[in-house]
Amino acid sequence: MTGLAHAGTYVRDVAASRARIRENVLDWEHLPALHASSFAACELVDSDADGWRVRLTAAGGGDAQTLKLFIAPDTSHYRVVTEAGPGATSEIRVAVTETAPHACHVRVEYHVPVNDPEVLAMIGKGFVAIYERLWDEDEAMMQAREAALAPRPRAPDRVDLGPEAALALPLDFDLGSGRFRLIRHQTTLLAHSRICPHWLGPLDAPPDGDGCLTCPWHGYRFDAATGRSADGRALRLAPAPAISIENGHIIACG
Repeated sequence: MTGLAHAGTYVRDVAASRARIRENVLDWEHLPALHASSFAACELVDSDADGWRVRLTAAGGGDAQTLKLFIAPDTSHYRVVTEAGPGATSEIRVAVTETAPHACHVRVEYHVPVNDPEVLAMIGKGFVAIYERLWDEDEAMMQAREAALAPRPRAPDRVDLGPEAALALPLDFDLGSGRFRLIRHQTTLLAHSRICPHWLGPLDAPPDGDGCLTCPWHGYRFDAATGRSADGRALRLAPAPAISIENGHIIACG
């Protein structure tokens, strides 16, 4: 820690549990997907009992940084050290205090190898702005994941989605134990799971030009028509229900 100066502090009350925060901190894979405006790529170098080591590239390009995470077993604190690349030896030090079952107080400090007060102030201002955006995005994901993990009553295995003449798409519905979305895809009605099987992320965006759905949390891609993985990561969507028209009504059956 010798030679580092305090550049800035970001303080926030987060509406998420310590368990969700720990999960989020250890999840290096979400960095270039959820935080695409900040990071272009992230590659795992190795991991150990303390955390991970990754090679991270900023969204604006340039040389990659090698970062090492050290996280306490109880998640009360953690720090990320820049081992190589831009900002080498800099440290981000975070204290996490649980204030309620689904709430924590977070204090983030940035320490850098800079002595000039004006440069430190500029770095600190930029750091706070970046971390506010990162925590906005992380908090939204943690809250959505908490909601997705909560038990739900099982829905019927057959659902009347309403009259075809009044159909408004996309249409979200629950069927059995799954959550689905009805869309018009290549002139036909298509139902697909709207939950990513990886971390239960939301598949709310329409299929892209290749007919694929992309999870905003980690970038996992799936063929909307078949549910198969489109990126080779060996996951697939929950089986989609059959869609039929009976007496002018759209019917979904599991």
